[in-house]
Amino acid sequence: MDKGYEKERFEMLGIKASVAVKFRRFCKSISKSQSMTLLLMIEFFEENGISPHESIGPKMQTLESLIKKRINGVIAIMKDIEKNQTKPTVAMMQSLFEEAEPLDKPLILEKEIPKEKTKVQFREKFQQDEEL
Repeated sequence: MDKGYEKERFEMLGIKASVAVKFRRFCKSISKSQSMTLLLMIEFFEENGISPHESIGPKMQTLESLIKKRINGVIAIMKDIEKNQTKPTVAMMQSLFEEAEPLDKPLILEKEIPKEKTKVQFREKFQQDEEL
């Protein structure tokens, strides 16, 4: 039984045999009863505001072209922002940092190490030195 419709009685509809066979095959394919399938179909048409006589194809194509136009508009806006705002700002920031670059001065804690030793601080004692 269909949930929510258990207490309702059945009505007869006049449907041609070939249409009934096709409808029953469709009901089995979506795994719903005939009543629920017909109810789903009616609700679909009402919710989407379409008539069974209208073709849904052109509407989907129109929707697709509208989405593509909007996406292209967003891309154009992003390119404009990049060209007129982001790149100039980056260029200004780079020029500021290039001018403010510190000179290469040695650190205060850095000690200069002489490369050549000119004065010997310690000497070895030889036996001759001890005798004198």
